[in-house]
Amino acid sequence: MLNIKKTAALLLSSAIAVSSLFSCNEKKPHDMAEANEFKVTFLDVGKADSMVLQSETGTVVIDCGEKGDGKKVSALLEESGTTVIDYLIITHFDKDHVGGASKVLKNFEVKNVLTPDYEGNVSEYDKFKETLDGEGITPMKLKEDISFTLDDVDYTVYAPKKDFYGEGDSSENDFSLVTKAVHHNNTLLFTGDAMEQRLDEIMDIGQCTLLKVPYHGRKLDNIGDFLKAVSPKCAVVCTESSEFSGKVQETLKEMKITTYATCFNGEITAVSDGSQIKIETEKGSSL
Repeated sequence: MLNIKKTAALLLSSAIAVSSLFSCNEKKPHDMAEANEFKVTFLDVGKADSMVLQSETGTVVIDCGEKGDGKKVSALLEESGTTVIDYLIITHFDKDHVGGASKVLKNFEVKNVLTPDYEGNVSEYDKFKETLDGEGITPMKLKEDISFTLDDVDYTVYAPKKDFYGEGDSSENDFSLVTKAVHHNNTLLFTGDAMEQRLDEIMDIGQCTLLKVPYHGRKLDNIGDFLKAVSPKCAVVCTESSEFSGKVQETLKEMKITTYATCFNGEITAVSDGSQIKIETEKGSSL
């Protein structure tokens, strides 16, 4: 089994950020001559998820980390000159996904809010609902998949297929909205905290160029099958080193999936030009 501490030490020993290029052969939804830069930032927010997706004029935010992380999301958006969020997607209502959403809702004009159709049970969810009411925003509680296009990026958000996933972690995590973003030849897939039942539901979602690894890189019984099904060229894990399963790390290495993790690399940026994806990190190299 991979020694996580040794892996972290090895990765953190490099002070120079690295870049890698990836591409795939999916059908182009737009004329390549029209391709503009599409950038995804994976914020370093510990064992939490927060991603900012920016095309030429469009902005999508997927999850907002924990309560204090709303400041980090807001700072990144303000630095890029963003004042409007086209879609805020909250994959599910665990505190490490919905916690910072209230801050973001208060700081920006948010045109659309997408959530799964269930009620959360943490105080951060209550604050999120309160802020939505205060801002006069009615969220779209998804029972069916929806699609939309921003600039030259085609999005599909996949709704959970069940009303009940059992007790324990799966009762929340398997409600995770899953988002696919297709930018010409590149497909990026964001899986929230999807666990075994949810991964079975999206096993036929198609291949991708970049995968946001589900559930912070924790061990899942069918993660190997899912990785084979979606066949990513590269992967990003939003996690702490103690949460990132050594078994999952071994599987990613064996499948030759170039993998980056916020616990080792800090903030991670993926930039698509339509044919390739360039990965930039604050520190360290890939697994």
